[in-house]
Amino acid sequence: MSAVLSSRTALVTGASSGIGWETARLLAEHGATVVVHARTTHEGEDAVERLVAAGADRGRLQMFAADFTRFAEVSVLAAGVAAAFPTLDLLVNNAAIMAPERCTLSEDGNEVSLQVNFLAAHLLAKQLRAPLSAAGDARIVNVSSGLHRTAAMNWNDPHRVKKYSRVAAYAQSQLALTMAARDMAPADSHIVSVSVNPGLCDTALLPLYGRVGAPAAVGAAAVVKLCLPDFRLTNGEYYDGGDIAESAQVVHEERSLRRLSKLADQLVTQA
Repeated sequence: MSAVLSSRTALVTGASSGIGWETARLLAEHGATVVVHARTTHEGEDAVERLVAAGADRGRLQMFAADFTRFAEVSVLAAGVAAAFPTLDLLVNNAAIMAPERCTLSEDGNEVSLQVNFLAAHLLAKQLRAPLSAAGDARIVNVSSGLHRTAAMNWNDPHRVKKYSRVAAYAQSQLALTMAARDMAPADSHIVSVSVNPGLCDTALLPLYGRVGAPAAVGAAAVVKLCLPDFRLTNGEYYDGGDIAESAQVVHEERSLRRLSKLADQLVTQA
């Protein structure tokens, strides 16, 4: 591969396995310095060793561990990345979990899939805005799902405590992440932020869909395509197969976007 990203630094969340690890591998192949995020230090160190074994330059890999079920750890991650990299060119919000069978709240009081899949990304994008803006042409790529089109935001009970369904909870987290793309790149921030459907891949999330998936590397290729500087992006849009795709109508509703931003700020601040 070309070294088209040799001057760029990318943070990939959830990079210890699946699409996240394959995204880190491909970005490294394109010459990027890759910040590898994992839930635990052990998982992160293992991911780095596998990346090196796959041909990545160890000197251009840096690992950070943070459990996204704890906002305090997200903030420590953001502070560490900002200190190490005053200029950050790419943020790939890939970390995701399946919603549990039963409604489960994090220590911060949020339904866990909503927190890990959306709220942590919301917080991270805000706390990394300075190094992202400093890059001059930074990109944020949110790894979403076509399942977001089946979802609805439960504004009155976002944690779905009253009527819980793991599929509905997961889909809502993906809808929120897709809706939030534009808010992550406010005017004059010099950031472009989008969401992407990596397709149905054979990852830890596959059992939620109950179907056969493509290799994780296929999904990662769809993500990395949007990270390349010669690929033009439209801020706030949802991509599938390299093209702007149909998203849930609410993704472009101004009132709903403002409502989501306010809700996310409240849920993060209350923790």
